[in-house]
Amino acid sequence: MDSVIVSLDDRLANVGDALDLAAHLDLDTFSLGEREFALPEGADYDVVLTNAGEGILVSGVLRARVKATCDRCLDDTEFDVAGEVDEYYLFHEPDPGVLEEGEEEDIDFSLVGADSTIDLTDALSSALVMELPYVVLCREDCAGLCPVCGENLNHVDCGHAEQLEREAEEERIASSPFAALKDLDLS
Repeated sequence: MDSVIVSLDDRLANVGDALDLAAHLDLDTFSLGEREFALPEGADYDVVLTNAGEGILVSGVLRARVKATCDRCLDDTEFDVAGEVDEYYLFHEPDPGVLEEGEEEDIDFSLVGADSTIDLTDALSSALVMELPYVVLCREDCAGLCPVCGENLNHVDCGHAEQLEREAEEERIASSPFAALKDLDLS
């Protein structure tokens, strides 16, 4: 993602001042680990910057249409994401003497740049990443691929599912401790 730098000006000079900011990001792809997500229409964000006294609070939403590959059947799929943007940019680094021991790790903030700018890139990226599914499915009841022939079970019934069920049932019965009694003649 290209850097999204916002210059702070007189519209945010006083405590309580707010500035609405909406824009479009031209993103083609987004990587998360080894997985690639396509964003054919890019992403749109709509945020409000508010002077909170000690810094600028940025809150809003990022929306995108995402294309990916289904983890079960390997078909292409599309879905919408809407991630919450929430970041605090302090004007100055907090005084370490004011913070209690261990509290520094709990505080999540960024700093306003020396040139009175804030970089929204990480906040927007985080909003997108937090909404991407861990397991991508083309639909909730995706049947996946046949483990025998590799056919997509959403499109065709190859018949191997019944065969595998029969074999599993036969194996379960054969491994039962009562299997030896099967051939016992009680007459």
